[in-house]
Amino acid sequence: TGVGLPLMSYAMGKVLGSKETSLAINAGIAGALDPEMQIGDVVQIASERFADLGVQEADGRFTSVHELGLIDPDTPPFRGGKLLNEAAGNFDFLPAAHGISVNKVHGFPSDIEALRKKYPDAQVESMEGAAFFYACLAEGLPFLEVRSISNYVEARNRENWDVPLAIERLNEVLIELIESFFG
Repeated sequence: TGVGLPLMSYAMGKVLGSKETSLAINAGIAGALDPEMQIGDVVQIASERFADLGVQEADGRFTSVHELGLIDPDTPPFRGGKLLNEAAGNFDFLPAAHGISVNKVHGFPSDIEALRKKYPDAQVESMEGAAFFYACLAEGLPFLEVRSISNYVEARNRENWDVPLAIERLNEVLIELIESFFG
């Protein structure tokens, strides 16, 4: 679909509006907020949040659209401001993780600290997942989001990233997943 929430939203609208679909799979790379994760680990995402949809207050704090009262945090498909994949446990060959989706990946230490404080259960950061979850949940479509860790969410340093390894591991898992469907 390309990078970012708008591209994912458009792609999901096109697919869901034009084709009968029985399962959607979103696969990509992500940054790890969880220091226990290793570069190249592959996880399925059990929950997502739109982590930067809201306003920055005058004192620098972030206030989400749910906290602002613009979107009730329990209006379906949200539950407590999260988007949950109830079927995530069906793919038990992958560890589950909790994700956040952002328009701007985090690379500044104080912003990362604020993010971890605001969303303490977040383990991975991507730029598409919440839009994918939202579309699938709104349409009642079974889905799976698979992410491979390419980097840590830390002070930005591209030398610490390993995108080739993350993609190699992601491809291995996707082949295993497809073989499990048809093998």
